Parts: sequence; C-alpha cells; structure tokens
Amino acid sequence: MSETSPVQRRPSGELEASVLAALWAAEGPLSPAEVQSTLGRRLARTTVTTILTRLHHKGAVSRSRAGRGFVYSPIQDSAGLAARRMRSELDKQDDRGTALARFVSQLTSEDAQLLRSLLEGTGDRTPEGPQACPRPGAGTAP
Repeated sequence: MSETSPVQRRPSGELEASVLAALWAAEGPLSPAEVQSTLGRRLARTTVTTILTRLHHKGAVSRSRAGRGFVYSPIQDSAGLAARRMRSELDKQDDRGTALARFVSQLTSEDAQLLRSLLEGTGDRTPEGPQACPRPGAGTAP
C-alpha cells in the first residue's frame, strides 16, 4: 500500500480571519453570499455561513435579520478583537501572575515601553483604549 500525503489544512483561525477581514472592509453588514463573493468564492456559501455563525457565538460579530437570512457586522476592529482574545486566554489561567510575567518577558523592548506608557497613563490612547477596559477589580473594595 502506498503512502499518501496528508491533506493540507489551513492554519487554525485562517478562515475566521478571512471572513472578519471581509466584514471590516465592508461599508455595512454583509450576508453570507456577499462575504463569499468578497472572498472570491474560494469557500462554499455553507462554509461561510458556518464560520459567521461560529463568530456570532464567540461574540465577534453581530447579526440581524434580512429577509429569510441574516446579515453580519463585526463588533470590534482588529485591535479590539486581539485584546479580547488575549483577555480570554488570561482568564483561563489559574496563575495569572505567571502567565502575565511570561507574556511580558517575551515582549520586544519597544512593546514593553509602550505597555509601560499605557499603564502609566502617558501613552497614546484610542477611543477603545485602556480607559474602556478597566483592570479586573478596579473600583471595587479589597
């Protein structure tokens, strides 16, 4: 029996990233067929619908009725989504201090300086910057 090469799989999250990129580039909500068209019909419409449904369940996109189906819009921009993912991963850790220490130890010197500036309140802030995402326990009694 001859060996066959394993099926080449896409990297984890590549399809979701492509669909989100199409939604971010759009001027308004898109249907699954419109997302498929934007992606150059590289994916079946049912695949696009599945990805959009998963993104909706993850809270990355909103959807609203349009006729018999739905149209989808991104809830956050790329930076907001990355921040949400980082927070989600941190929330899964039993030892938050170690996880944060390891994350910080892997930052470039430029990123470390930016993080210091943001934590000190002297860095650039965007409308969805640090003030929109309070630290866990901020404003609560010890």
